[in-house]
Amino acid sequence: MFLDMLTSPFPAKRMRRVVALAASALAAVTFGVAAPASADTPTLPSKAATSEFRGVNWADPRDNYASDAVVPSGLSTSDSYQQVYAFTTNLMNGFAHNLGANTVRLPINPASVGTAWWTSYRGAIDAATASGFKVILSYWESNTSKDGRIDSVPAWNAMWNTVVDDYARNQNVYFEPMNEPHGYTLDQWVGVVSSWIQDHPSVPRDRIVVSGTGYNDDVTGVGAAPQLRGTLLSLHFYGFWGSSTQKDEWTANLAPRVGSYADRTIIDEAGAPMTIGLNYGAHNGNVYTAYFAAVTEFARQHRMGLVYWPGLRFGDSYSMESLLPDGTLVDNSASGAAQLRWGYGFGTTEPTNDLPAAPPGQQIVGAASGRCVDVPGFSTTPGTTLDLWDCNGGGNQSWNLTSSNELTVYTNRCMQAGTDGSTVAAGQSVQIAECTGASVQQWDVNANGTITSRADPALCLDAAGAGTGNGTPLDVWYCNGQSNQAWSLS
Repeated sequence: MFLDMLTSPFPAKRMRRVVALAASALAAVTFGVAAPASADTPTLPSKAATSEFRGVNWADPRDNYASDAVVPSGLSTSDSYQQVYAFTTNLMNGFAHNLGANTVRLPINPASVGTAWWTSYRGAIDAATASGFKVILSYWESNTSKDGRIDSVPAWNAMWNTVVDDYARNQNVYFEPMNEPHGYTLDQWVGVVSSWIQDHPSVPRDRIVVSGTGYNDDVTGVGAAPQLRGTLLSLHFYGFWGSSTQKDEWTANLAPRVGSYADRTIIDEAGAPMTIGLNYGAHNGNVYTAYFAAVTEFARQHRMGLVYWPGLRFGDSYSMESLLPDGTLVDNSASGAAQLRWGYGFGTTEPTNDLPAAPPGQQIVGAASGRCVDVPGFSTTPGTTLDLWDCNGGGNQSWNLTSSNELTVYTNRCMQAGTDGSTVAAGQSVQIAECTGASVQQWDVNANGTITSRADPALCLDAAGAGTGNGTPLDVWYCNGQSNQAWSLS
């Protein structure tokens, strides 16, 4: 998920700031299921392209960018191989049971391979493949540069030599040399992958997944490269890349990124907010519901593999699943899970309904900026500071003024002045918090356009520093009649 913003590939990834929740060290847990709940099989035509990849990403809370070991959510570097294996077995059963998934994409980096953690982390790969899952291993660069280039070629080569030695003979393991190589030109990237192929002749080409150029956002260049003939291709596609609320417009956005290479392409990152109450059965009317309808339908129609971002990642509102304390995986959005299953090829009738796409509520629009009061990155985490962002109709911009003068978002988060939940002073940030009924969570929406705190009516909701741009944080400040303190509800 990030303030590479609209050029960033990530969801929480449109995130200006990433909310990373610490992953608990969970050992053996049970999901209460031992196998998929039904014998459902996709109803696609018998001729398949890459549609056998029905998957999810299992990600580190830090979004897989790390200079130290990458550790998928729910694992800990203190876990033994046996603990990782048991946890992964249950997790794969949960993904299969809830979604019909049979593929998991896992991150690797040099700090994770050939190390003490690698000894344990291999339990995730081994358990997933033993559960019948395909595993896509993808290299992620460090968080120190994020320039879209390999951080250290010697370390990268050593990492891949170890991984290939360990898993070239496992037919369920696939190798993606790099995630989002946006720092390379097409010719440079083709050269990098060509060298990788030459260095690892034991890996069949149909188990090599070549990222598209840029942020994996176009596969036509690598698809046409004769040096890469016979490899699979990977594409990333996200709703925050555009503003259309119509499915057909998103389809038109996606199609040229794939070109004539659908039969080789896996969409191994695509995702949308699943924790903010959007109705994915509505399709049109909201950026994210229209986008998700388009990408799932396109994957289904073209028999393309689809690996959702993410199946599980702590602190990410795009996460399709949540892990409960008892170890159970639950869908964060029933309509989102149903639409994903449609993209995988399950069912004969696309899930739709006539309910509104976005949750009820009003946008709070700044008079000076024309931008909306926004919860960054669709975070639901208490303490997240609000900011200004382009109005997009998302659930993170849908506010309800309650009878007790609270401004709520997501139905269970309140706009709060200050940080301690009981007092407020000029210059303190405005955040979301668990609703408590405290005066710092009560507001008056006034006829003159101001929104004042009931904890101190002399303080107004304020765009800090009279800022108007995307990402401008919100605070409370002495009411002064300036346009950065004027708001309208629409």
